[in-house]
Amino acid sequence: MNAHRSRPTAVLLIAHGSRRPEANADLFDLASRLEASGSYPIVEPSFLELAEPDIATGGRRCVDRGAGRVLMVPYFLSTGVHLSRDLTTARRALSQRYPGVRFTLGPPLGPHPLLDQLVRLRIAETAEQTDDESAPTDSSIDDPDGQD
Repeated sequence: MNAHRSRPTAVLLIAHGSRRPEANADLFDLASRLEASGSYPIVEPSFLELAEPDIATGGRRCVDRGAGRVLMVPYFLSTGVHLSRDLTTARRALSQRYPGVRFTLGPPLGPHPLLDQLVRLRIAETAEQTDDESAPTDSSIDDPDGQD
């Protein structure tokens, strides 16, 4: 039997990251809700760039908390270059650094029927809004570099 099977499984949530702390707070809140649900005893947030903790730190925190397996769950909509290259590289680096721990990289959030449902819900909500109730757009956010 592999040693990782007797230790808990952790979830490492991975988002892109933003320079805006309130945008990153969503992932911290999600991690807290998931851990509180009790399905997984260890849930850590992490970010590819622009925010902390980075993926290496999030992975280390999972290991430090006793994980034998870490499910790396991308908070990304599709399989772009970040998922296919950057997150794959991060998984490989964590596996090499912690050979006694199994790191598994999951798929992006979409395409998925639940995401389709969510988009339909957002369309309906948006259709009910008046122009003065619009959500903030990139042009209304103070971001001189054009990057979150």
